Amino acid sequence: MSATKSQRIRKRYVDQPLDNMNHSEPHDPTPGGTSIQIDVFEPTNTNNLTTTDLLTHYSSDDSSETSRLISIPATFHSHPAAPRESILTVGIQVIFPFMIAGFGMVAAGLVLDVVQHWPVYVSITEIFIMVPALLGLKGNLEMTMASRLSTAANLGAFDRGSQETWPMILSNLALTQVQALVVGLLAAVAALTIHWIPHGSFSLTNALVLCSSSMATASVASGLLGVVMATVVVVSRRYSINPDNVATPIAASLGDLTTISLLSIISSTLFTVTQSSAIWPCIATLSALVSLLPLCVFYSHRSPHTKQVLASGWTPVILAMIVSSLGGLILDITVSAFKGFALYNPIINGVGGNVAAVQASRISTALHRVAPPAAAPRTDYRYRFCDYPHCRTAFLLLCLVVFGQAVFFLVVSGLQAGHTPPSATLFAVYIASAVLQCVILLLTADWLVYWLWSRGLDPDNAAIPYLTALGDVSGTGFLSLGFNFMKLIKVPT
Repeated sequence: MSATKSQRIRKRYVDQPLDNMNHSEPHDPTPGGTSIQIDVFEPTNTNNLTTTDLLTHYSSDDSSETSRLISIPATFHSHPAAPRESILTVGIQVIFPFMIAGFGMVAAGLVLDVVQHWPVYVSITEIFIMVPALLGLKGNLEMTMASRLSTAANLGAFDRGSQETWPMILSNLALTQVQALVVGLLAAVAALTIHWIPHGSFSLTNALVLCSSSMATASVASGLLGVVMATVVVVSRRYSINPDNVATPIAASLGDLTTISLLSIISSTLFTVTQSSAIWPCIATLSALVSLLPLCVFYSHRSPHTKQVLASGWTPVILAMIVSSLGGLILDITVSAFKGFALYNPIINGVGGNVAAVQASRISTALHRVAPPAAAPRTDYRYRFCDYPHCRTAFLLLCLVVFGQAVFFLVVSGLQAGHTPPSATLFAVYIASAVLQCVILLLTADWLVYWLWSRGLDPDNAAIPYLTALGDVSGTGFLSLGFNFMKLIKVPT
C-alpha cells in the first residue's frame, strides 16, 4: 500500500465518527483495491460495554499491505456524532468569550501595575516569581477541568436525564482543590528557592507569608472558578453551544483578575500582620488548608471520574508550575528594569494560553469521538493546511489574537495606564511578541495533543498545563526582548 493510500484511509477513519459509519456494509472499497473493513460481531454480554471494549485490528486485502479493520459489536453505540461547525459558527462562539477574557486580563494587568508598588511586593520580591505560577493555575487546573467537562458534555454525559452530571462535577471540584493546595505550596517553595540561589538570603517570616498566601489564593480561586466552569459547561450544553469554544476563554477571563486580586489582598494582609511580629495567622492559615487536603483527596479518590487523574495527573501540573516559575524569574528581573512591563505581561500571557487551550480542547474532543487514547492512529496530514480540519480554527484563532491584542493595547493606551508611554514602536513590539507566541502555541498544541493521545494519555488532563506554561515563558520572554530592544533604540520604556 502506498503512503498516500495509508494517509487517505487514516483520514477517513479519524474524520468520520464511528456513529456515521455504515455498519451494514462490512466491505467499503476505496481506490486502488484497498479497503476499510468493519467486522460486526455479537458479544454475549453488552451490559457493561464501554468504548474501551473497542477492538482494533489490522487485516490485509493482499499479501503485503494492510488495511484498517475495526471490530465493534452490533449493539455498540459510540459517542454522539459531532455537529458540523462552519468557521463562522466557531468564530461567533469564540469571539465574545475571547474578548471578555481579554478585558479580564487587561483588568488583571491594571491591578498588577498598581500592586507592584505595595509594601509586600517591594519587600518580598519573590512574590513576582510566584505570580505566573499562580496565574498558570487557571490553565493547570480550571481550564483543564473545563476541557474535561467539555469533552464529557460533548459525549453526552451532561444531557438531560444523565446520572453522571453531579458526581462528575463534584469530584472534579474536589480534585482541583487537591491540586491547587499542593501546587500552591510548591509554587511558593519554588519562588523561595529561585530567589535564594543568586541572593543566598532566607527569611522564615517571608516564607510563611508566601506559603500561606499562595495556598489560600490557589484554594479560593480554584473553588470559585471551578463552580463557574461547571455552570458554563452545563448551560452551554443545554443551549446547544459547544463548551470547547466558550468554557476555557471564560476561565481565562476570570482567572487572572481573581488570582492577582486575591494574592495581593491575602499576602498584603498577612504581611502587615507579621510586621508586628505575629506569625500565628500564617501558621493558622496553613494548618486550616492542610487539614482540608485529606478530605478532598478522599472524595476525589472514590470517584471513578477523577481517581485516575488524582493518581497520574501530577506530572503535567508540577512541570507546568516549574516552567511558569521560570517565566516568573524573567518577570521579576524585567519588572525591576521596566515598570511598564507589569501591565502588559498578564495580557499577552493570558490571551496566548487562552487560544492554545481552545485549540487543544477541540482537538481532544475530536479524538475522544473516535476511540479511547492510543486506539486511534496518529494522522500524517497535520500540517497539510488545505485539508487538516483544525487548521481553519488555528488560523481563525491567530486572526483573533491580532485583532484582540490591538484592541486591548488601544484600551490600555486610552486609559493612559502604565508607566510606559504608548507609541507605534511599543505597539509593533507588543503585536509581534503576541503573534510569535501564538504561532508557537498553536503548533505545539497540535503536536502535543496527538503525541499524548498516541501514548495513551488523555490530552484533557495533560495538554493545557504544558501549553499555558509555555505561553507564560514565551510571552514573557518575547515581550522582555521587545522592551530591551526599545531601550536599545532609545524609545521610552
